[in-house]
Amino acid sequence: MVWRIKNFQLEVVRGEDIGKFFRGDSYIVLNIEKVGDELLYDVHFWIGRESTADEYGTAAYKTVELDTFLDDKAVQHREVDGFESDLFKTYFNRFETLAGGYASGFNHVKPNEYRPRLLMFHSVDRKTMELIEVPFSRRSLDSTDVFILDMGNQAYQWNGRGCSKEEKFKASQFLQQLECDRNGRCKTEVTDEDGSEEHKKFISLLPDVEIGEKVQQKIGKKVIYRVSDESGKMEISLVCENALPKSSLTEDDVYLIDSGQSLFVYIGVKCSRREKLDALSHAHEYLQKTDHPFAPITVVSNNRKSKELDKVLE
Repeated sequence: MVWRIKNFQLEVVRGEDIGKFFRGDSYIVLNIEKVGDELLYDVHFWIGRESTADEYGTAAYKTVELDTFLDDKAVQHREVDGFESDLFKTYFNRFETLAGGYASGFNHVKPNEYRPRLLMFHSVDRKTMELIEVPFSRRSLDSTDVFILDMGNQAYQWNGRGCSKEEKFKASQFLQQLECDRNGRCKTEVTDEDGSEEHKKFISLLPDVEIGEKVQQKIGKKVIYRVSDESGKMEISLVCENALPKSSLTEDDVYLIDSGQSLFVYIGVKCSRREKLDALSHAHEYLQKTDHPFAPITVVSNNRKSKELDKVLE
């Protein structure tokens, strides 16, 4: 199930739109996996880079509400646009991030009303394909990927010389779908990065303008912090650095476990109510002070299972 935040409430995303995420919105995704006789729940809230602070807050709050509805059995995750966890991407055959918001998206819009857009197809693995709207500039092109230039009545597929067969195939499927969605009023062309006249024509359709430098997620050091109000006030103290021993975790407090690439919030079953309620806020504030502020966050209680946390603990 996927929901979009709209006016502080949840709106169910239609089946055909699952996998599409607009940067002006925030979403909640529920994944259910059955292992033996047990149902395992993962609840992710996804924050678009152009979404508002209110949407962020609503998504976080509704995620907690959903976990409560599931009898506190879900593992909660925060996902930031452009820095999603591998687990999150595996839920979708094609994971799309598009400019704007759902309301201003491309549903039911006539081809001649489209604004030009440049889409990149990037293969994450054999099962997952990313479709990302990138800045409308020839400087966005990368020889290792496939790009679609969508002009409304005309669409072009550009195959970088180092792209994969899967990227070519998925992009061609996307072109066919465009033709179908627009009732055959969208003509399509395919060109390779080979210096041909077709290739030069494609390049000429894109402006040669500066694009913002892509923010690279840095890898931080391994560290564990303890969050406790045992003294009467909330305190965050360093437990260990450069290692993540499972033995350092207790049932009495909350711990921030930073693998350098993702942050886990471990909630001890005997922690105080205040420690539990403020855990995600402390995680967010902690990451803002690091060199990897957009890292995925996973909230796990010690009576729940998390394969991702088990992988990083020693």
